[in-house]
Amino acid sequence: MAIKQISAFMENKPGKLSELVEIIADADVNLRAMSLADTNDFGILRVIASDTEKFKEIIEQHTVVTVTEVVAVEMPDEVGALSKILKVLGAAQINIEYMYAFTSATKLGAYTVLRVDDVAAAEELLTGHGFTVLTEADI
Repeated sequence: MAIKQISAFMENKPGKLSELVEIIADADVNLRAMSLADTNDFGILRVIASDTEKFKEIIEQHTVVTVTEVVAVEMPDEVGALSKILKVLGAAQINIEYMYAFTSATKLGAYTVLRVDDVAAAEELLTGHGFTVLTEADI
């Protein structure tokens, strides 16, 4: 059930993100969720795309790319929803390396993407506590 996320190193220069997004758009790949973390010299772009393999093939021509499995969890778009997810994972000693969130325009709700140290255990635990864990087909 884990979702594949592409991480790409990017130069931290004006216009680089725009160039990359335009290349992806020209290839007819939709960006479903995205996060960008930066340092002075480079950034790490994390993307969940409509076509992971196509996205990877295109981006590899421009930069270093890795594929990582992440957990995406549906939650109500309301105060305290994320706290409930984090409490379940924390009680089971599952470490969160990083996370980002997004909302849906078609289904009123919110989603969080979690990079954890044990994807299978996190998915099983969250499902067992009544949370909806998304698949690539859901996104």
